[in-house]
Amino acid sequence: MLPERRRMRVRSPGGTAASSAPPSTRFPGVAIYLVERRMGRSRRAFLTRLARSKGFRVLEACSSEVTHIVMEQTSAEEAVCWQERRAVAAPLGCTPAALLDISWFTESLAAGQPVSVECRHRLEVAEPRKGPPSPAWMPAYACQRPTPLIHHNISLTEALETLAEAAGFEGSEGRCLTFQRAASVLRALPRPVIALSQLRGLPHFGEHSSRVVQELLEHGVCEEVERVRRSERYQTMKLFTQIFGVGVRTADRWYQEGLRTLDDLREQPQRLTQQQKVGLQHHRDLSSPVLRPDVEALQQLVEAAVEQALPGATVTLTGGFRRGKLQGHDVDFLITHPEEGQEAGLLPRAMRCLQDQGLVLYDQYQQSHYGDPAWQSHTMDAFERSFCIFRLPQPPGASVREATRPRPAWKAVRVDLVVAPISQFPFALLGWTGSKLFQRELRRFSRKEKGLWLNSHGLFDPEQKTFFHVASEEDIFRHLGLEYLPPEQRNA
Repeated sequence: MLPERRRMRVRSPGGTAASSAPPSTRFPGVAIYLVERRMGRSRRAFLTRLARSKGFRVLEACSSEVTHIVMEQTSAEEAVCWQERRAVAAPLGCTPAALLDISWFTESLAAGQPVSVECRHRLEVAEPRKGPPSPAWMPAYACQRPTPLIHHNISLTEALETLAEAAGFEGSEGRCLTFQRAASVLRALPRPVIALSQLRGLPHFGEHSSRVVQELLEHGVCEEVERVRRSERYQTMKLFTQIFGVGVRTADRWYQEGLRTLDDLREQPQRLTQQQKVGLQHHRDLSSPVLRPDVEALQQLVEAAVEQALPGATVTLTGGFRRGKLQGHDVDFLITHPEEGQEAGLLPRAMRCLQDQGLVLYDQYQQSHYGDPAWQSHTMDAFERSFCIFRLPQPPGASVREATRPRPAWKAVRVDLVVAPISQFPFALLGWTGSKLFQRELRRFSRKEKGLWLNSHGLFDPEQKTFFHVASEEDIFRHLGLEYLPPEQRNA
């Protein structure tokens, strides 16, 4: 949790508590981006200030505006791989920026104007690479690289994610993260892995993950992964943790007590909380995919209830569906109002409206705990929210093929409604969009590389004792010195 806001100053969008206007740009046709890797954070900041004082335009993020990308102590192979990774998320038709060694930059500063780009300045690979492409370098943090929903290494990532899930079931967070990070790297690669040599130089690939990939490349299957998938414990833990209201610890306790099936649980209802009873009751619906048409229908229902409760309030779809997924197992909506403070008390009124229509099968309400010291160590954010199961009406009729099986009149769907003040909305939107690993890596990057604290409520500089004021997700990325990644590129 972040410290209480009333005690701190708020930074301007420029990133300082009070700063003078930057000097005018003398060379509007030139936009420079300094790559922090190898250059270092403090040196990059110094060179940026120096260049701007001389009228150069230096951007904080690598966007389509950049004309000159400058790297230090970087090989041509590394530079080209870096540019290829950036091209995954670049707009079609965008002219690639020149990849340049630091020598061009220092010569331009000495000359007081951008010097002509010569061959000796360029970071280019002289000969085409032969054999399977080998990415020589990739950023270590998932928040530094675009990760699309559809990627080139599905069978490899599924295997590693199975091992990550199994490690999580065993309570081994370290092993779980190791496999998740390796899978995330494979998701971000711009081409399929067809040889183990392609993993050379990639982050988060230790001996274990490499061995799994090698087996899959050589034999099409990995014995360890198949053994895990067949194991009774893995299958039982996966079944139990899919029940609404059941976490790993509860599922493990049930397994240790000899329970194995849903029928085992139904026969012992005294073991279940009210939430788990409802989850078990509607398990068939809740374990089936929620499709895009269902999401659109749910959003219309929620928007109508919110508008009735507080005109002018907005409802934004978050989670995997905002990242481009066509199906999922729950739906998340973030609610706010453009006037700070007006959102208070909105959620109970909206829920009553939905309940009056018979649309709510279960509702667990949680009031806002923001500013409560007892909530500081909690892993979740402190927004006002409702964890719900909705009774979603289904369109009437059935296809000719399924005429003997009429479509049910309604379907149970998991829905989370979260309310955030407008001042915290960009942070809440970023946090609730995910993916979970992307958010974890983004916060780790903020802390380790920038010395800042980030969560779904704000971005805080503990040294300056200031909060950053932002108006959008793009502002958050800019403050962290990161290239903005749209939601569909955050599928880490």
